[in-house]
Amino acid sequence: MMIAIIDYNMGNLLSVSKAFEALGGDIRLVDKADELDKFDSIIIPGVGHFGDGMEHLRSRGFETPLNKAVQAGKNILGICLGMQMMLESSEEAPGIKGLSLFKGKVLRFPQAGEKVPHMGWNNVKIENKHPLMAGVPDESYFYFVHSYYVAADDPACTIGSCEYIKKFTAIIGENNVCGTQFHPEKSQKYGLQILTNFVNNSQA
Repeated sequence: MMIAIIDYNMGNLLSVSKAFEALGGDIRLVDKADELDKFDSIIIPGVGHFGDGMEHLRSRGFETPLNKAVQAGKNILGICLGMQMMLESSEEAPGIKGLSLFKGKVLRFPQAGEKVPHMGWNNVKIENKHPLMAGVPDESYFYFVHSYYVAADDPACTIGSCEYIKKFTAIIGENNVCGTQFHPEKSQKYGLQILTNFVNNSQA
């Protein structure tokens, strides 16, 4: 089973690809949208600005094949900005529409005495069962770097939550589409377990 990492000129491509390669995944960087249908599973990485990310995805023609992949039941994983772009909109880029794979918004952390961005290790409470979290204990710690957080409309889509200034969706998921606000590739044992689960689910 081949896994595509979308190369849209934004994101932590090297660290994500190295992590998957170490786990035995058949990983390919894909920068041409018409190649996406050849792959069984897809990763949307991301570091940076919501508006820039959506512009790069759309200008490279990835939005339509991504939607087709979702409808076809292929496994999709968004990481950090990649997860945020799965929502409908973001305060970081007013007027820019997200991929709308989940209903909800991306909001900026309020100034409440804590430092923004939220940076470093924090624990995640598992809210709903999902195969992505197999073998990952409740309240495990993961590595975050973000100034904006996901507010999902449907509580059933929040697989895991985290608290920093506000409670927010740290892991989103429904059926074959998932996302993590934290960086699993930088989160040691349990981050790598999540990536392992994604590889295993892709091969199932």
